[in-house]
Amino acid sequence: MAAEYFQNRLKSEKSPYLLQHAANPVDWYPWGDEAFAEADRQDKPVFLSIGYSTCHWCHVMAHESFEDPAVADLMNRYFISIKVDREERPDIDMIYMKVCQMLTGRGGWPLTIFMSSDQRPFHAATYIPKWNRFGQIGLMELLPRIADLWQTRRDDIKNAAERIVSALQADTAPIKKEEPQKDILRTAYNQLLNLFDNANGGFGGAPKFPTPQNLLFLLRHWKRSGEPQALFMVEKTLQSMRRGGIYDHIGFGFHRYSIDEKWFLPHFEKMLYDQAMLTYAYTEAFQATGHKIYAETADEILSYVKDRMTSPEGAFYSAEDADSEGEEGKFYLWSWDEIGEILGKEEAGRICAVFNVEKAGNYTDEIKGSKTGKNILHHTRSLAETAQNQNMSEEELRHVMEQARRKLFAEREKRIPPHKDDKILTDWNGLMIAAFAKAGQILDKPDYVATAEKAAAFIMERMRRSDGLLLHRFRDGEAAVTAQIDDYAFFTFGLIELYEATFKTVYLNQALGLTKDLIVHFQDEQNGGLFFTSGSAEPMIVRQKEIIEGAIPSGASVAVWNMLRLGRMTAGTELLDEAWNITSFFYPTIKQSPAAFTQFMSAIDFAFGPSQEVVVVGDPKAEDTQKMLKALRRPYSPNLVVLYRDATEKTPDICRIAPYTQEMRSKDGMATAYVCTNNTCEQPTTDIQTMMTFIEEVVTGNK
Repeated sequence: MAAEYFQNRLKSEKSPYLLQHAANPVDWYPWGDEAFAEADRQDKPVFLSIGYSTCHWCHVMAHESFEDPAVADLMNRYFISIKVDREERPDIDMIYMKVCQMLTGRGGWPLTIFMSSDQRPFHAATYIPKWNRFGQIGLMELLPRIADLWQTRRDDIKNAAERIVSALQADTAPIKKEEPQKDILRTAYNQLLNLFDNANGGFGGAPKFPTPQNLLFLLRHWKRSGEPQALFMVEKTLQSMRRGGIYDHIGFGFHRYSIDEKWFLPHFEKMLYDQAMLTYAYTEAFQATGHKIYAETADEILSYVKDRMTSPEGAFYSAEDADSEGEEGKFYLWSWDEIGEILGKEEAGRICAVFNVEKAGNYTDEIKGSKTGKNILHHTRSLAETAQNQNMSEEELRHVMEQARRKLFAEREKRIPPHKDDKILTDWNGLMIAAFAKAGQILDKPDYVATAEKAAAFIMERMRRSDGLLLHRFRDGEAAVTAQIDDYAFFTFGLIELYEATFKTVYLNQALGLTKDLIVHFQDEQNGGLFFTSGSAEPMIVRQKEIIEGAIPSGASVAVWNMLRLGRMTAGTELLDEAWNITSFFYPTIKQSPAAFTQFMSAIDFAFGPSQEVVVVGDPKAEDTQKMLKALRRPYSPNLVVLYRDATEKTPDICRIAPYTQEMRSKDGMATAYVCTNNTCEQPTTDIQTMMTFIEEVVTGNK
């Protein structure tokens, strides 16, 4: 272990990940000019290590190597070593992860890059053990070997770096635009259908990630086409995840992914973005089907976020670790005897049967390959089936389970919890704001909307530069790092959802302003498309345009979706044109594998329509106005945008933002709906059923 009195250059950083390494004997530098200048001055290569604070294998490599004086001696002797938090600097991570994938065919964290002082990489890897192991070279051999190559074969290293950079730059070469075609939606659906795991839900094999944007697209495809299999895929996946070990049945919230294909064995991290996107998916599924389990799951996720992941100021923290007390999952696992002691014999017997708890344990140590005596709580049946097996009604079983859950939760609270990464990120907060606002609308929970409003206020007040442009990271009283496209796109998404939840025009104004900033600072005016980084950001070896979707959508896809929604809300043809141009630029890439770009597919679904705008004009205090607005939130109408004009104001703000609402008035002093579909408007109506008929005729294809 590193001596406690020693601290390297990371001691002054704000990132929890960098601070975790501040006592390493490695002479770490943060990313910056000082490190590269020193590498140039000493004529040393750079050892770049990228990870994040809740990454299990980052911890393993740190304990095994970076805390070891022998490894540190080699690193300090031969290299200038730089640590980067991938969540704080996704722009750096994106470039060098692509390098790793190009060179090794895979990626992941920890990410290890060797490069020159001008940031040109020549070797890449992920986790590297200290010593050679099972055919994998260890750091103790690799570090001297790289140092020797640097001294004896510098030209070879330079040539390799040039080829790598050229390949990165080729990836950003101009693309001939192509007009998007509607049939790509069917192609995307068919590809997902082929990938779908009928037995377990989800797509592909192990490891299995939630990828909620797939489910959001499938819901839209089901609504458009009436294809029952699309809805089946959504429900099978959501229900399987909810029953599986990937869900925390005691404290709520989802773990990051499942190591197996059955959603049983989780990687125990909890990420804010997963909670956000899954809440949004479960909320839409409830809206589409009316099945209460989806609303309950959304409620539970949000209760976890409010309890565990919300700062005193109202913004949201980033993640919770997989490890506690040096063991992955220790905080979440239970033995048969523990449950018996806490609940008593009779109650424990029932709960162990419900959650498939085994006396020998169902959790296997991956390294030892043996049972641990510990259990991952999970269901293998629906609640109705379980109740029948227990000779109870479903309501009785719910009561028993909740009572037991509370007791187990109270006992678990006595354990040492996993590390929490308490930095606040604008992009992930934007997703969480959208989730709270959406759930607040659909589940009729005003406190969720209030939570979203408080977080949005924090971002607007504390995470902007003096010129109004966004910043990416806040921690320990400091906002820093120039915002990337995800920050603008995801936060704008949250603001749009907040407008539709509150009809406060401040959110619509802010969404429009941020979208304008995004276009100005991220658009490639020469070749088209959107860059990942702002024009005012730190220059890198390549300025990327990234649309790859992984655990979360790409910023570009969400930006296009935002533009389409805002364009429909305001009749802003400029925004609709921008959305079309950006989609046309990326379309040649998207059409090669549309199922890999399902958030773009949702945006394209909106673009082709039918889409609708409804303007409600009425007295905000009147019962008929509230009933009309509430009625619009009941059906699943994903391509519907709603505006509200206050009939008691002569010139409300919405008339300035959306001038077409200027002449819209309430009829006979009653709440009045103006429904338009694909640029064609119906007669205004004061009758809620008539309004809903106008909407349903379109979304069901009967008009």
